[in-house]
Amino acid sequence: AFVKTNLYCYSMKKILLVEDEVHVVSFIKKGLTEEGFEVSVVFDGKTGVQIFNDRSFDLVILDIMLPEMNGLEVCKEIRKVNTSVPILFLTALGTSENIVLGLETGADDYLVKPFKFIELVARIKTLLRRTEHVSAQQPDPQGDFIFRVGDLELNDYTKTVSRADRVISLTTTEYRLLLFFMKNKSKVVSRVDILEEVWGVNFDLGTNVVDVYVNYLRKKVDFVPENKLIHTVIGMGYVLKEH
Repeated sequence: AFVKTNLYCYSMKKILLVEDEVHVVSFIKKGLTEEGFEVSVVFDGKTGVQIFNDRSFDLVILDIMLPEMNGLEVCKEIRKVNTSVPILFLTALGTSENIVLGLETGADDYLVKPFKFIELVARIKTLLRRTEHVSAQQPDPQGDFIFRVGDLELNDYTKTVSRADRVISLTTTEYRLLLFFMKNKSKVVSRVDILEEVWGVNFDLGTNVVDVYVNYLRKKVDFVPENKLIHTVIGMGYVLKEH
């Protein structure tokens, strides 16, 4: 039986489910429909990309092992045209290496098979709340949405980033990482802190996913070598600060 948790309005939210296991599709579609979601299903990766490009979706659920085009490739193709839509991986490949590979491809979250339906719903609602957070906010005349470190500025209302009047384009994950740094400017944050805040993972994956994303961010933010803002604190983590 499916337990409805109507703490938040999700009616008419459109979800694209790309999954080739018929019994899994039936289970997920039935439950999410009862939760008030509109679910479109495709059974192979290539068709998933085509459908995503043809329609508008609020969230994508991807299996990794798919015919025609695997889920990682689908995720990459989606990210070429849309950096903000939440993507949730469903995978039977539950090792930390596979999980990190999915996150590095551009996914926002993952769920290892077999899973409980109530957990799937919780993950979906968390991702949708993140996406809709800005639309629920109102501009604050005191500038509570503006974060600055040196000549780097992040506007969390418009979701824009610039440095020295140069606009910086970030992926969703890169943006959340930078926002976390800016909210904690001058404070050393550990890799575990970053994993919990940015990826919602409350344990050390034992991989270098954090270091990989910090490097991605550095390439975009620290384009002035003599004035770097993101610093490594050996053995402790990272800190965003001026020299």
